[in-house]
Amino acid sequence: MKQNLAKQRLHLTILGAVQGVGFRPFVYKLAKELGLVGWVNNSAQGVSSEIEGERSQLETFLLRLEREKPPRSFIQSLEYSWLNPIGYNNFEIKASVRGEKTALVVPDIATCPECLQEVFNPSNRRYRYPFTNCTNCGPRFSIIEGLPYDRSQTTMKKFMMCDRCQSEYENPLNRRFHAQPNACPDCGPHLELWNSDGKILALHHEALLGAAEAIFRGKIIAIKGLGGFHLVVNACNERAVQRLREGKHREEKPFALMYPSLESIKAHCHVSALEERLLLSPEAPIVLLRQKEELTDFYRAVAPGNPYLGIMLPYTPLHHLLMKELGFPTVATSGNLTDEPICTDEYEALQRLGNIAELFLVHDRPIARPVDDSVVRVMAGREIVLRRARGYAPLPVTLKIQDKKSPILAVGAHLKNNIALLIGRQVFISQHIGDLETVPAFDSFKRAIADFEELYELHPVAIACDAHLHYLSTQYAWQSDLPAFQVQHHYAHVLSCMVENELMGSDLCTPVLGIAWDGTGYGLDGTIWGGEFLAIEDIFFKRIAHLRTFRLPGGEKAVKEPRRVAIGLLYELLGDKLFERKELTPIQAFTVRELTILKTMLQKNVNAPITSSAGRLFDAVASIVGLRQENRYEGQAAMELEFALSGLPTEERYKFELIEPLATDTLSPAIVDWAIMVRDILTDIYLGLPIGQISAKFHNTLVEMMIAVAKYARKKHIVLTGGCFQNKYLTERAIQRLRAEKFLPYWHQRIPPNDGGIALGQIVGILRNM
Repeated sequence: MKQNLAKQRLHLTILGAVQGVGFRPFVYKLAKELGLVGWVNNSAQGVSSEIEGERSQLETFLLRLEREKPPRSFIQSLEYSWLNPIGYNNFEIKASVRGEKTALVVPDIATCPECLQEVFNPSNRRYRYPFTNCTNCGPRFSIIEGLPYDRSQTTMKKFMMCDRCQSEYENPLNRRFHAQPNACPDCGPHLELWNSDGKILALHHEALLGAAEAIFRGKIIAIKGLGGFHLVVNACNERAVQRLREGKHREEKPFALMYPSLESIKAHCHVSALEERLLLSPEAPIVLLRQKEELTDFYRAVAPGNPYLGIMLPYTPLHHLLMKELGFPTVATSGNLTDEPICTDEYEALQRLGNIAELFLVHDRPIARPVDDSVVRVMAGREIVLRRARGYAPLPVTLKIQDKKSPILAVGAHLKNNIALLIGRQVFISQHIGDLETVPAFDSFKRAIADFEELYELHPVAIACDAHLHYLSTQYAWQSDLPAFQVQHHYAHVLSCMVENELMGSDLCTPVLGIAWDGTGYGLDGTIWGGEFLAIEDIFFKRIAHLRTFRLPGGEKAVKEPRRVAIGLLYELLGDKLFERKELTPIQAFTVRELTILKTMLQKNVNAPITSSAGRLFDAVASIVGLRQENRYEGQAAMELEFALSGLPTEERYKFELIEPLATDTLSPAIVDWAIMVRDILTDIYLGLPIGQISAKFHNTLVEMMIAVAKYARKKHIVLTGGCFQNKYLTERAIQRLRAEKFLPYWHQRIPPNDGGIALGQIVGILRNM
């Protein structure tokens, strides 16, 4: 009798990243090891389990569950209750159950060491098989079509497992136990090599060898990978890289590289311990690495004028096999035309990439949704995700704010778009979608929304968007049947960083000064904001200060022409006398006729919107010092200004003014006036000071502007956000100086500081005002 009373039943509900990571097999093995009975299954919310046994063994089970869980899993909540036993006889994995769908979808995971060893072992049955995977690695988000995560709800459903794969799948002691994408050469997907007409040239490993040979000979190959196509070319073949640029209509923007090994990366780049960990991580992102000085001309066609290379290691067996055959770095850029979404289907690729690629290495495993490569950069001793996609999406951010009305959809910004969906307290953030500049890109945006709604089988009750009415994402929100709520762009930036740094509680938030610096954001006063200092308290924000404004002659055209921005900035400083200063580089960049038109625009305020943008201030200075007059891609001038200061340690800075409003004026913001700084830059140019030194003084001055406003605002907690904080020097110096002045700085990590973080901020903004 005592023995029966000592036995109890434990009911468990486990939420988090617990599907597609081997969690059920782990629970099964642990229960068997401890002599427990019961069951475990997937639900639409996570994992459920009931376990019977001695109380002491059940308590041991709970302790070990947390401590020994699978490496790619994480537990958000573990709810359990003690019940009377009902007499289970064994332990089993039961069929999944349906219900309200809130389970976390796990990102795609880079190939694990065990699978990689099998792929290169001639005696293994998966030798050279490019679709090898297990519960610890392989496709997840890119193949899942519905929840819970079962093979029947993935794009692998059409591949019937052979007897040996089925045996692995059903064996609790095998690491492929319930691995949903499990396959082998006998029953799984296979490779084909096509020409540009879709004719099959080779199959299986011969197809891969044919692709490798073509790359070696300088051909451009479209390769269907995990979340879409790459366009691949020999990175050492400058002519081939240039042909790829011409085909993609991508003049100077850097290409991503794939290297065959970590050792080959270290031969070309400086790699810190943290950068090495990121390269080898299960996320396997593109990592921005500084080239070794003696090799900066080696890849001049890959990354013109850029001391950094975006590099990744192979992350699927297909890529490992290909890079093993090649033995040299390749360009591995997204399989698309500029401003279009990445191709995911082989027949679509033939149409869209047929004028670029000469051969197509394809396979027959369908891709459920496009998932591009993620991009990260190490700053201030930790990673900052600049593009959040493969390996990171769609893992959610958990809010501490009480959800009042969900689900809620946020449609993000115009550039670097992604979307977000609030379910309960979880904000599920989509993969990077891209710039909504083309019809195909906007179609991809709409598909992503439909995809999220179908995956979780829900319909939003409200929609959050940017305040810029010309953004396609905003127009989508207003044209929908849902109540639409606008969230100011820079407010959304600050909120996303606050949430990531847990500065928002269930009721109140930590009072902060948000420094939101970027290129463009529609302001509440109808001007273009971008150099903003926002005081955040409770549910309100106040524009406490901003950079001095100036006009942008030509409006949108100025965004692509730093010379126009410089003309607008200098006109604010010099007036009509600017056009007499023939020695100035921006003046020399235009014809006499063009200068006449620009002068008229500025005098009459025609197509010359007002901006406070920090990003445009970078553009103007880059033009004034002669670095860049026209951008070939977004942010190019600002990046080149950052690169120019490399290796120049200096504490020098320029002067500026902080113009505070009158004490009786509680509504007007303070103005951070850059006029003295710009005049001194002109003097330094006249005196022949090197561009790198001017750039260093300029960056240092921007940081001192932040310090001055932080003191004026009297806020201890300082949030750094917006696209300007992708700048490594600016961010690291700001953190260092703020700490030195006894402030507490916060910056991004897993949520991008650029517009890829806007959707999360929009969700928080709508919740704070509902």
